[in-house]
Amino acid sequence: MPRSLLRLARRLPLTFALSVSLSASLAAQALPEPATQTAIGHFMAATQGSSDATQASLEQFQALLKAEPGHPLLMSYAGAATTLKARDAWAPWKKMSYAEDGLAQIDKALTLLDPAHDQALYQGTAVSLQTRFVAANTFLGLPDMFNRGPRGRQLLDEIQASPLFGKAPAGFQGAVLMRAARQASQAKQGERARSLYQQIIERQLPQATEAQAALKDAK
Repeated sequence: MPRSLLRLARRLPLTFALSVSLSASLAAQALPEPATQTAIGHFMAATQGSSDATQASLEQFQALLKAEPGHPLLMSYAGAATTLKARDAWAPWKKMSYAEDGLAQIDKALTLLDPAHDQALYQGTAVSLQTRFVAANTFLGLPDMFNRGPRGRQLLDEIQASPLFGKAPAGFQGAVLMRAARQASQAKQGERARSLYQQIIERQLPQATEAQAALKDAK
């Protein structure tokens, strides 16, 4: 590996910002609930820093993909879990390999989305929206050197602009708006961040208390 790439690899952070609302949607086909929910639970634990949970979630999503090959949401989760292994790896070349492999999976998942995934719902949310949200969170959680921030922001905008968004459960809508607000705050877009937090509060979404606290600190 070139030295310049090694230097970049060492800059991978210890954590990725993958605050995904994972209880809202899955499946163009019916997915096995116990196995799927277990994989989601491990993935959530992985985003909080558990390397054991990272490996468990990756293996579980890979197993689910064998049963449902080409399922975009399962593929996006598997890709996101793979990028988390970059966080946990010690060797710089391993970090880069995991990150690149995970991103390739997520990119493929996005290309697999079609109108059928707008219609397919799991617990009320379109599979297409959930797949994009997993991708957006992963992209926005990566270091700038991967140049995925603009695509992550674009995906968040696409989700909010979709006519399907207003039909999604309140928890999913709140999670998307919170992520968008935090991204706006990080980008020094205080007015936009405050507007998004205010939407959550006025619509009394489940994240309203969290948004109220964040609004006090938004600049």
